[in-house]
Amino acid sequence: MDDIPLSVLIGVLIFLILLSAFFSAAEIAIVTLNRYRLRHLAESGHRGARLVAKLLERPDRLIGVILLGSNSVNALFSALTTVTVIRVWGEKESAIGIAALIIALVVLILTDLAPKTLAALHPERIAYPSAFILRPLLKLSYPVVWVISGLANGLLRLIGVKVQARAAEQLSTEEFKTLVLEAGVLIPETHQDMLVAILELEKLAVDDVMVPRGKIEGIDLEADWDEIAAQLGTSRYTRQPVYRGNLDNIAGIVHLRKVMHLMHTGDFTRETFMARMVEPYFIPQGTPLSTALLNFRANKQRMALIVNEYGDILGLVTLEEILEEIVGDFTSPRAAFAEDIQPQPDGSFLVQGNVTLRDLNRRLDWELPITGPKTLNGLIVEYLEDLPEAGTSLMVNGYQVDVVRTRGTSVQLARIRRMPPPAET
Repeated sequence: MDDIPLSVLIGVLIFLILLSAFFSAAEIAIVTLNRYRLRHLAESGHRGARLVAKLLERPDRLIGVILLGSNSVNALFSALTTVTVIRVWGEKESAIGIAALIIALVVLILTDLAPKTLAALHPERIAYPSAFILRPLLKLSYPVVWVISGLANGLLRLIGVKVQARAAEQLSTEEFKTLVLEAGVLIPETHQDMLVAILELEKLAVDDVMVPRGKIEGIDLEADWDEIAAQLGTSRYTRQPVYRGNLDNIAGIVHLRKVMHLMHTGDFTRETFMARMVEPYFIPQGTPLSTALLNFRANKQRMALIVNEYGDILGLVTLEEILEEIVGDFTSPRAAFAEDIQPQPDGSFLVQGNVTLRDLNRRLDWELPITGPKTLNGLIVEYLEDLPEAGTSLMVNGYQVDVVRTRGTSVQLARIRRMPPPAET
């Protein structure tokens, strides 16, 4: 060592610092890589990403070669630093202390903290180029790494940890939702809302979006024929259930466009009308919206009647209702306030009792509870635990609800206003 020029020793020390910093940065960069972006780049043909993905299949060997290189370099650096300090300061007692201080500072700052911080901030810039060096190093040092990894894996097995090739990571629904919401400008906000809504379909049932039985507009075959013709001519819906006497005696479903064609051709009779009916499509109560959507597509249907376990019809759901849960209302903001929701000058709303809570929340951007009853009437009755009377007032989840009109045992009309949050003291 005495024959080696001091400038050479300093040059070697600088090289070792850079080499140790490389191992530290490579370790953090590869570990902090976005796994899904890595997988995408690897499948797209990015060579660096493919090498990193290959290395990550056996993280024990990857960590083994990094630690082997890092510890070997640091050990050599410590020895050469001690020799260099003694060459400069002589064989004094303080020389060892100076060498230890230099080693500690250099290892902590230059070969550990700084490169690891840089790698955490820019993992892709460091990880992919590093793979071109780490892959050959792993092949060259494979016998040593294999022995070290085998000893470490054996120790892990003693405590019940199995070491095997790393499987591809899978996302849960909630984790994927978080990724979508954190995408920022990469995914437009409207697209984020639709993706999240698709994920939420599994949590919603057809009962949550159905048109309740009391609001179903249908054709009663036992009614006067002129009345049926007038009803068809003023209907707002393209498809309507046809029944005899009441909804439990469903005869079929009729498409208004086919009926209008009969009216225009003058061939509109009870026989031709019934010939245009199609078989009704039924969905059991509690069916998830995602399942209902798939069934609609498989059976080429756009409307279904919801039945309970006894076969009683509870309501009606259309393909449009399900799609609105994904993309939002198809109607304009002005059209959203239909006859069943009437805005008032004082900021309150007059709402029909059979309006569903989900519909209210969606149209008015409210937050009424939807985990229990489905309609406003059901919410009021459950809250009061009694049959409501006109003039009754209650506060539900920050909303003042005043019962305006009742009919029989149900609320026909209520006034709702959103109350401002209490002022902080």
